[in-house]
Amino acid sequence: MAARTAALALIIALAGCATTEGSAPPAGVARPADNDEGARLRALFHASDEASLRRNPLSAIFRGDMRYADRLGDFYTDAATAAERRAAEQDLAALRRIDRDALNATDRLAYDVFKYTRENDLRDLQPDMLALTEVRPINHFGGVHTFYPTFASGQSAAPFATVRDYDNNLSRHRQFVPALDRAIARFRQGLASGVVDTKLTIRNVIQQLDTQLAEAPEASTYYDPIDNFPEAVPEADRVRLRREYRAIIADGIFPAYRRLRDFLQNEYLPRARDGAGLMYMQGGERLYARLIETNTTLPLGAEEVHNLGLSEVARIRGEMDEIRRRTNFRGDLAAFFTFIRTDPRFEPQSREWLRENYYAIGRRVEARIRELFSTIPRSPLEIREVEAFRERNEAGGSYQDGSPDGTRPGIFYYNAYDLPSRRTSGNETLYLHEGAPGHHFQIMLAAENEALPAFMRFGGNTAYVEGWALYAETLWDELGMETDPYQRFGGLNDEMLRAMRLVVDTGIHAKGWTREQAIRYMLDNSGLSETEVTAEVERYIAIPGQALAYKLGQLKILELRARAEAALGDRFDLREFHAEVLMTGALPLPILERKIDDWIARRRAG
Repeated sequence: MAARTAALALIIALAGCATTEGSAPPAGVARPADNDEGARLRALFHASDEASLRRNPLSAIFRGDMRYADRLGDFYTDAATAAERRAAEQDLAALRRIDRDALNATDRLAYDVFKYTRENDLRDLQPDMLALTEVRPINHFGGVHTFYPTFASGQSAAPFATVRDYDNNLSRHRQFVPALDRAIARFRQGLASGVVDTKLTIRNVIQQLDTQLAEAPEASTYYDPIDNFPEAVPEADRVRLRREYRAIIADGIFPAYRRLRDFLQNEYLPRARDGAGLMYMQGGERLYARLIETNTTLPLGAEEVHNLGLSEVARIRGEMDEIRRRTNFRGDLAAFFTFIRTDPRFEPQSREWLRENYYAIGRRVEARIRELFSTIPRSPLEIREVEAFRERNEAGGSYQDGSPDGTRPGIFYYNAYDLPSRRTSGNETLYLHEGAPGHHFQIMLAAENEALPAFMRFGGNTAYVEGWALYAETLWDELGMETDPYQRFGGLNDEMLRAMRLVVDTGIHAKGWTREQAIRYMLDNSGLSETEVTAEVERYIAIPGQALAYKLGQLKILELRARAEAALGDRFDLREFHAEVLMTGALPLPILERKIDDWIARRRAG
């Protein structure tokens, strides 16, 4: 799963308020001399970031910046979209006034990433794209209705250490209620224009809302901070906060949920589309082509991606069959898949057992990790179970980033929903991907590197972020993991999942595959359970193109490593290669390739 949740990505994309000129010098920073291009570039980065934080207060909170913590962000408004578009235009205009050739190598890299990022932001903020995206504001995989309860629970980035923190949360709640009503208005725009989401996705959203509405206000995740007051909150304030929190939940948030739920059930669902793929949506083929480019950072078409996926599936099936032979299993590969997904030996014994198993895996990785990496994140990594209210539609594992100063840990979430369906054969590779050295290393090493501009510390693209995490799975041998053949099969099973995504995502959105056809293909080519496969397929339907990034990003990093090993021979240092890949943030793949080629040239010359 994407390291930063899809919901947070949606929030950052859609939140907004008044913008500032991107070319203005940051507060407290002297205007650089006209001939100091590096200083002008850094002033632009700083000013752009400051303006973005004002428009996107939740992203500021995730970075530990509480200046705007009483604000939620201006969701689902034309003003928010216009502010984001205006900011991108101003940033690019300011960048064009800077002489790239006068910059040093590090600043040229930052220039290129900033230019790439803002140009892509601007493309997605044009009216023709917004007409296909803004009118579908919520789905079961990415929406404020699933993101916000966790964010407001006291178990996420929002702090609850002081009375002010509690009041800031109340303020955000009061802004959240009208945001849900604006989401309804966006859906209505889609009904009017004929751009509608799938019946499957909307039914899942209704189920998610029903789950939350079934709770009493005091049992809601929104009330959790009240059950966990810190000593710094005086008793008089506790009495007031109990009253106000219950009132906003019972009289504000839940009625807004009910309005959204009833609108989706009664008005939207009957007019939602039956076809799962974007090819069945008005403008969907054009949108899918754009989503492939956005998510992979590569100039690929759906047919090319589909065929690459078929090739990778065939290769991995061969390696899986070798594992089958090594275990002396009597039966063909299809029977081995059934054995993996049904044999009781691969079932977690309990939720507590599953938690302890992940703790043990974490300790084993920690013992070897410094052999492969020269820099370790300051932020600790915590292992946590996915909350019950969202576990049904969540992936098997996910990651939430920590704070750059190390005070808030990164979190590896594992999913215990439908516990017998969770196969323990995949635990080691899941930890490598979502935890260390996967998302935790990639995200936190960038965030903690204060030498980088903020957009490189905290921004990124899916192909790099997920490509790195999938590449991290390939380090199992160097880390001494997957020595048991069934765990090694679990690693191949996860790699197969990412290869199948190339086939299934393009199959659904460009070739007209049905949900059932996609589920059958994944069951026929892996040991994943039907529960896991169903969640995966419904995820691809909800967020087209995102799942393509994993395998394509991994293949690019593996290609660059092989190129460096061949060119440098005995001078190749894996720790140094990993530092080159990781320490400048999530680069678009073409820019990463140029960076590694430059590094190879320097090492050969030196």
